[in-house]
Amino acid sequence: MKKLMEKYAELLVKVGINVQKDQRVFLRSTIDSIEFTRIVAEKAYEAGAKEVYTVYNDEYMLFLKLKYADNELLNEFHQWEVDMAKYFCDEKGAFLSIIGSDPDILKTINPQKIGQYSKTRQTAMKDVSKVIMADKVSWSVGAVPSEKWAKKVFPNSDNPVQELWNAILKTVRVNENEDPVQLWNKHLNNLKEKTKYLNNKQYDYLRYEGPGTDLTVGLPKNHKWLGGAQKNEDGTIFLPNIPTEEVFTAPHKDKVNGYVRNSKPLVYGGNVIDGFTMEFKDGKIVKITAEKGEDILKQAISLDEGASYLGEVALVPVDSPIYQLNVVFYNTLFDENAASHFAFGRAYSTCIENGENMSEEELKAVGLNNSITHVDFMIGNEEMNVYGIKGDNEELIMKNGKWTI
Repeated sequence: MKKLMEKYAELLVKVGINVQKDQRVFLRSTIDSIEFTRIVAEKAYEAGAKEVYTVYNDEYMLFLKLKYADNELLNEFHQWEVDMAKYFCDEKGAFLSIIGSDPDILKTINPQKIGQYSKTRQTAMKDVSKVIMADKVSWSVGAVPSEKWAKKVFPNSDNPVQELWNAILKTVRVNENEDPVQLWNKHLNNLKEKTKYLNNKQYDYLRYEGPGTDLTVGLPKNHKWLGGAQKNEDGTIFLPNIPTEEVFTAPHKDKVNGYVRNSKPLVYGGNVIDGFTMEFKDGKIVKITAEKGEDILKQAISLDEGASYLGEVALVPVDSPIYQLNVVFYNTLFDENAASHFAFGRAYSTCIENGENMSEEELKAVGLNNSITHVDFMIGNEEMNVYGIKGDNEELIMKNGKWTI
């Protein structure tokens, strides 16, 4: 297990953030993953990092804060936290997050408190988020099991933590016999071929049909499909998410019409939201129903005006290794890479030609959404068909959840 953890850590360092010599690393982790975090830090130093600055999160402390916080505290965010992140942006540092939260940690907290805290934090960190989402710096996200998360995923297991470890290592292509870096290079080349095909097509619309779904999504002119490895402002290649199975772009903010139903649970603010349908008119979410967590979801799309519009459309085949595991991870990093998905909120400026150099006004003019939030939710399954529309021509690009291109 120690060897596999070292391979995984090396993957996050060399392929994820791709640490450069004398680069600073901002490493955010959880108190449940101290052992693994130390391995990651050592791998980063071995790769040439100048400094690995580590911040540990204790999600129970957040639970206590929200449980007892008054409105004044919910509207407060320490400037030094913003300045700390900005410092690493200015230093062209690499940002690595190791997550592993309890999906139910905040289920007893008033949704309005969660919404207010999220809005305060995301508003304060807006400039930092803009730098990261424009790929100005290298960033990546990985995950390590916590006991409560593992029990949620494998409630009947005698050793849920080990079982979740096994599932995670399988999804990130880490095993005893092969070099994960080589496996990932092959996988990333496959994603590159898909983005090349879609970018050459430059569809006007995508049309989705499936159980509880009948949706048309307009795409802006000169949109760019991305997938797998990205390139930061200095030309360094990095991988934002490990695992990743998606190719994605930005929809046109005002050209989404119809309705869509989720295919996997969404974990948001320490709550599980499931069985929900969103209805869109001219881009805006005009109606939401949910079997579980409806109030939380309505709160999430109300953080600002842009939160009720889409910012990302992503295609993931159901023959991906994550979907084939048939495991609900209750964690967006994994569940979004098991199925095609959307995100409401901010669009990635890199999804439009020269978007990383455009102002907010210019991005808005070409149809990209702006918001302080960005939340992925899964809609793909084995009965979903996706069509690409260009003028009067319509092409089937996914049938029953699998690529046809």
